[in-house]
Amino acid sequence: MNLIVNKYKIELSKILNCNPQNLFLYWKGRVALYAALKAIGIKENDEIILPAFTCVVVPNAILYLKAKPVYVEIDPENYNTNFENIEKAITKSTKVIIIQNTFGLSSQVDRIVVLARQNNLVTIEDCTHGFGGFYNGKPNGSYCDFAFYSTQWNKPFSTGLGGILQINNEKYYQKIKQLEKEKIKPSLFEKFILKSLILFNKLFINERTHWMLVKFYRLLSNYNLIIGSNQGSELNSLSMPNDYCKDISSVQVNEGLKSLKKFHLINANRKRNAREYSKFLNSKNKKFVHEKLFDNHLFLKYPVLTNDRKKFLELAEKEKIILGDWFLSPLHPIKGNLKIWGFNCTNFPIATSIASKIVNLPTDINDNSKVLRFLSNHLDLIE
Repeated sequence: MNLIVNKYKIELSKILNCNPQNLFLYWKGRVALYAALKAIGIKENDEIILPAFTCVVVPNAILYLKAKPVYVEIDPENYNTNFENIEKAITKSTKVIIIQNTFGLSSQVDRIVVLARQNNLVTIEDCTHGFGGFYNGKPNGSYCDFAFYSTQWNKPFSTGLGGILQINNEKYYQKIKQLEKEKIKPSLFEKFILKSLILFNKLFINERTHWMLVKFYRLLSNYNLIIGSNQGSELNSLSMPNDYCKDISSVQVNEGLKSLKKFHLINANRKRNAREYSKFLNSKNKKFVHEKLFDNHLFLKYPVLTNDRKKFLELAEKEKIILGDWFLSPLHPIKGNLKIWGFNCTNFPIATSIASKIVNLPTDINDNSKVLRFLSNHLDLIE
């Protein structure tokens, strides 16, 4: 497997513009984050700054090390944290700042990295939405001490499940190398199931089946009845799953090499569709992603705010429009009480409000005319 892994790393490095030896591979992206935090030496009560608009697996990785997630409010224009909010959150206990590119949009990374260095803090770029994108002309993931990526379903490119860690600070290289020994090898059964899921996804998930099958898949994965993006314990407790620190498999590597061949074409579609969505929404006096953000935006998803999300999604399902529901909570996909993760919604009104309204338009499609007609027919539900 070493030869195929090296080939995969080389192909990844061509896009990330980095040394392939500085890339490490995992079963999931969250494991890459956990490995980075462990290599840094994060311990109990250390504070990690992160956006108050993220996936629950990010604070989970922090809490598994008994550290403290310190959430900061987001900017309503770009759904990311900003320099000023991060600066206010720094204390003597702060060790790391996680900089997220939400939906593929990177913002103020350079300023935040300088702030971190001035305070002797480590930076980690959450590029789970941003693989292959750029910030001010440099690849996402190239600014911080570490960057981690996800190659799960619906990410910039997919291997079913999968994660990548990029090291930009050589200080941590040997520590990450040592942690490689702790990774669990996927079983033959897990590889068989994952390969079957990838094939099933390609053959059977389409506009007609999407809604039913995705709901069924999430239900099964939440109860640990199938290999899924989230295990049940990750959604209802702070207990780290026994097989959390798992290595990547040959199934994922082979799928990654196939997916990367279509990557640039898909990204071109993302940009084109995003421009058309913005043009349309702007013409209708609705909230849209401004042209000034486009150069730094991969557009993995295109965010739209609704005044009745439930109705909007029901209509989309009825009309066979595939929409995303990412960030239906400030700690996606958790609904209800978030206090187990140290999150108080009243402290983050912007993130909480946006999470109650947001839906995601597809950007990786060849023809968005059906989506535009749907938006035009339901303008009254769009903010």
